[in-house]
Amino acid sequence: MSVIAIIGAGALGGALAHKLAGRSRVAAVRLIDADEAVARGKALDIRQAGPVEGSAVSVTAHGSIHSAVGADAIVFADAVSGGEHTGETGLALVRQLTAAGASAPIVFAGAAQRELMVRCIRELHLPSTRIIGSAPAALASAMRALSAVVLDASAVEVVLNVVGVPPGRMVVAWQEGSVSGQPFPEVMGAHQIAALTARLPSLWPPGPYALASAAARVVEAVCGGSRRQYSCFVDVGRGRIAAMPVVLTRGGLERIVEPSLTRVERTALDNSLEAD
Repeated sequence: MSVIAIIGAGALGGALAHKLAGRSRVAAVRLIDADEAVARGKALDIRQAGPVEGSAVSVTAHGSIHSAVGADAIVFADAVSGGEHTGETGLALVRQLTAAGASAPIVFAGAAQRELMVRCIRELHLPSTRIIGSAPAALASAMRALSAVVLDASAVEVVLNVVGVPPGRMVVAWQEGSVSGQPFPEVMGAHQIAALTARLPSLWPPGPYALASAAARVVEAVCGGSRRQYSCFVDVGRGRIAAMPVVLTRGGLERIVEPSLTRVERTALDNSLEAD
């Protein structure tokens, strides 16, 4: 089983460590933060919850980012002090990992890390297949939940992707979406679709628990592969990062799935990508 390194023991990093431990699909989680005392406390708390949840995942705390070297996947989350790893600070951490020989896929779990992903590809020239952002999966989940409420249905029966660049340049792929196997246009009125679409910007950014749940599933997919599709930030060409449906395999991105869109949705997506 896999070893996961989480950079940052803030609210998101701690929630992700707990989620991965509870799902019991990885062997070990390394929670890494400059404030090692806080990371150690959270790791201990998660380990103590293990017997209650039936989990035997090893959760350890570390103060040095070099502890991430050798992990099967590295996740950038948020620091105990300072929030999500972004900007020059985040780029310096990625540079340190690269210099230390880390070659695992990097999953960016935060909602504010899209620009950092761009810089990893354009400035550090990291392979785009190793750079994945999981936050759009949390946004897609929120849209599925709202759609289910409108239709008085179960959210697990809703299939729906979001593509583009949040918050104002996102597109909901209503054309290919479905509820219990029925296409959205057949079960939801145009006015309802328009109302839900208008709410999309207000759903960004998702909270730490939603982001952690999305990141956990993406991390598991890049460690062991998955037949599911996820809405993720990926490189769509020339270092432009946008949310797209993707298939993930062991080691990173396998392929981007071209969404089925109406002409209006396609034009909106093209405009979203060209804006970068």
